[in-house]
Amino acid sequence: MKEEYQQYSDEELMMRLRDGETAIMDFIMNKYKNLVKSKAKSMYILGADSEDLIQEGMIGLFKAVRDFDSGRDASFFTFADLCISRQMYTAVQASRRQKHIPLNTYISLYATTQETMEGSVEDTALVNMLALRSELSPEEMLIDKENVEQLERTIEKELSIFEKQVLDLYMTGMRYAQIARVLGRDEKSTDNALQRIKSKLRKVIAV
Repeated sequence: MKEEYQQYSDEELMMRLRDGETAIMDFIMNKYKNLVKSKAKSMYILGADSEDLIQEGMIGLFKAVRDFDSGRDASFFTFADLCISRQMYTAVQASRRQKHIPLNTYISLYATTQETMEGSVEDTALVNMLALRSELSPEEMLIDKENVEQLERTIEKELSIFEKQVLDLYMTGMRYAQIARVLGRDEKSTDNALQRIKSKLRKVIAV
């Protein structure tokens, strides 16, 4: 049966599932299991348990199968990707309400590039001044720790809830367009939030 389903598009399979071919549900869940695991790895940096994230991702995938509308949604893959990401991030937020994530998990933010609204790639290495810890002297490590703590305080005090959410998802490797879809915001406001985040953190680095 698996071999039979492989010759059809996801959208065609969704139509057959709606017509009562229930075995397709198991096929789709198995087909997209690796996507769920991949997203769980990227979301893990935000502080949630990997197994819990996979479970939440599978719930998101189930919702995607249940709610997919071929007349409304561009493709099942795009819709599933969105549902899985939203379900996982909602779980991450719930698990973090009573705890604070150390800023050292944010280091990946400053070592990546980001595509802007205009399509160009902008360097976002905001903390190049912070060398790898293994190369620092004890005195330099103290300074590094103080810088990190200052950045952490800035994120906590200066960033809005929306900006913190954008930062969270940006840290996992999502581009601004993906972040906008997950948070249910338009791309322009998401890109603007990302630019504000960079500006606020640059001021801390420059001190």
